Amino acid sequence: MDNNKAKLFLTKYLKNYNPEDAQIRLKISHIYRVAELSKRLAIMLNLSEEDILLAELIGLLHDIGRFEQIKNYHTFLDKESIDHAEYGNKILFEDDLIQNFITEDKYDEIIKKAISNHNKPCISNDLTDYERLHAMIIRDADKTDILYLSTVGDEKTIFENSNLCKETITDEIYYDLIQREKINYNNIHSAADILLCHFAYIYDYNFSTMLKFVDSKGYIDKMYNRFSFEDDITEERYKNIYLHTKTYIKKKTG
Repeated sequence: MDNNKAKLFLTKYLKNYNPEDAQIRLKISHIYRVAELSKRLAIMLNLSEEDILLAELIGLLHDIGRFEQIKNYHTFLDKESIDHAEYGNKILFEDDLIQNFITEDKYDEIIKKAISNHNKPCISNDLTDYERLHAMIIRDADKTDILYLSTVGDEKTIFENSNLCKETITDEIYYDLIQREKINYNNIHSAADILLCHFAYIYDYNFSTMLKFVDSKGYIDKMYNRFSFEDDITEERYKNIYLHTKTYIKKKTG
């Protein structure tokens, strides 16, 4: 497994897309950070060198379907375009792009299942323990960088709305998060709902080490303090979600 070679080909592949497009530019930087976070998490878990490299490679490949999604639909919302994970697997395994990233095929199923499961509400029950491990790693790494981006990234690029302060929170999203600590993504109807989804990521972390990393970086505090809402009910709900999330983090990282 030669991840330096994989990175060289990825750089070549990404030249097919317009780097002046803000969404493309954001996703290019995102995949490299996720690869590094995946590698870091694998090291923290004391995995083998092989698994550290595999985790890093999955990080590089997990969002490869995003670029065609952005090019053709100009959105990150899968429900309004395509499932970017499944499309990524089509590019890699049906169109045989995977051979340019890794010559051995013994990792194909692990890579495929990790990518397929990285953007789903939960990990499929039909994975082996080993496949599940790598799905868990990419999910935690991906969420961590999205939280980071929510603190520093361009508002319009991330939330597809430059006036988040004027948005409101959908009832179903709010009560799902407060009562069930999870979100039905089909109920998303506003940019404020997307922001709440990022808070909801906290409840889906697989590894306490990565949750502690998120807490140490202050991502939840920074995200909360970055945004506010003109609507009083929405602002109150936003504060409630923040406090609820902080309580959960304290309990889990205690």
